[in-house]
Amino acid sequence: MAKLGATGQGGVNRPALTHADIEVHVRLAKWARDRHFGIEIDSYGNQFMRRAGTIPDALAIVSGSHSDTQPTGGRFDGISGILSAVEALEVIDDAGIATRHPLEIVIWNNEEGVRFNPTNMGSAVYTGASAVDVMLAATDREGNTMGGAVRNLRDAIPWAKVRNLKTPLAAFVELHIEQGPVLEIENLDIGIVTAIQGTRKFEVEIIGDEAHAGTTPERFRRDAFVDAVKIASALRDLFYDPLDILRFTIGRFEVFPGSLAVVPGRVLFAIDLRHPDNAVLKQLGRQVESVCNKAATRCDILVIETRRAHPTSFEGPVPEAIETAAKQRGYSFKHMPSGAGHDARYLNSFCHSGMLFIPCEGGISHNERENTTPEALAKGAQVIADTLLILDERL
Repeated sequence: MAKLGATGQGGVNRPALTHADIEVHVRLAKWARDRHFGIEIDSYGNQFMRRAGTIPDALAIVSGSHSDTQPTGGRFDGISGILSAVEALEVIDDAGIATRHPLEIVIWNNEEGVRFNPTNMGSAVYTGASAVDVMLAATDREGNTMGGAVRNLRDAIPWAKVRNLKTPLAAFVELHIEQGPVLEIENLDIGIVTAIQGTRKFEVEIIGDEAHAGTTPERFRRDAFVDAVKIASALRDLFYDPLDILRFTIGRFEVFPGSLAVVPGRVLFAIDLRHPDNAVLKQLGRQVESVCNKAATRCDILVIETRRAHPTSFEGPVPEAIETAAKQRGYSFKHMPSGAGHDARYLNSFCHSGMLFIPCEGGISHNERENTTPEALAKGAQVIADTLLILDERL
C-alpha cells in the first residue's frame, strides 16, 4: 500500500479519492471479492467489506480506519488500521470460524481533510453528524467536488453495492499507531484508548489591498501579511498554556497573490485548537474572532469556524473486549487518552466503540519518517481479531 502515493523520502502522499487512494480501495475490494465477501459503498464514498454472520438480522461488528494521508505522511497512519482488520478477517475466514454477527472492514473516506475540508468527514457523514449534501459539494484546489470523486470511486468498483448512510452497527473498533512516544518509552505493546480530546478549527481570512511593492509607501499599504502576522502573534498569546495541555496550531498559511513584487492583498490561514475540557474549548474559541479583529490594524477580517468536536470518552463493551484480548495474549498495555482526532470519535455516539494504539518509533507521525515494527503490527492485528470474536460472543 505504501507504493501507492509513495514519496521520495519513504513516506506517502495520498489525498482522499485521488487515483492512488482509489487504487487502494480497488485492491481491497478485489481481495474481498476473492474471499466472497460483500462490498458496499455509501453516498459519501465510505467502503465496507462484509463477511456474513450466521444470524441474518444481526448488526455488523466493524473494524477499519482511513486510507488517505497528509502530503508528507507516513506508511502507517490510517492504513495500518485497515490492514489489521483485513488480516483479522482473513485469519478468521481461514480458520472457518462462524460468527453470529457479520464482520466488516471499513475504509472511512477523507479522514485527513487534506484534499477536501474539513477532517473526519466519512465517519461524520455516515453517523449523521454532518450533512452529506454539503460535504459532497466540497471542492479541492482544482475545483473538483467530493461528489465527483465519489463517482470516480464507484466507477472503479462497479460490482460494489450501495450502502445506506446511518445503517446501524453493533460495534466499531479502530487500530491506529499512537502518534506519540508513550508506548515506546514505557515498552508497552498496546494502548487502550480512554478518550479523544475535543477540537475546534477555524479559518481566518485577512483582506487588504494589493499594491506595487516598489512604489507604495508603507503608510498607504493595507498589507494582509503584516496584519496576519500580528493576528498570529495575538492568538499565540491567547492560547499560551503554562501547563502545556492546550494544543494550538496554525498548520496552513497562504499568501495571495504570492508574487514578489506585489504587496499581499489577502491571507488565509487555519487554526487547529484542541483540549480535553470542553469548557476550555468553548471559552477560548469564542475569543478567536475578537482577538483577530483587535490585532488587525488596516485590513478586514473574516473568521469562520469550520469544525467543532466535543471530547469523547470510550467506555463499555469495546474497550473491555480490547483489554480482555490483551490480557489473554499476555501483551502489556495501559489505558491512555488520544491527543489526535480519529473516526472512532463519531462512531462512539452511534454504536459501541473503542480504539487501540500500537507503538510508533519516536512518536513521529504525519511525517515521512513515521515507522513501527512488524512485531507491533502483528500484536495489534491479533488484538483486533480477538476483540472481534469477543464482541461477537458478548453483544
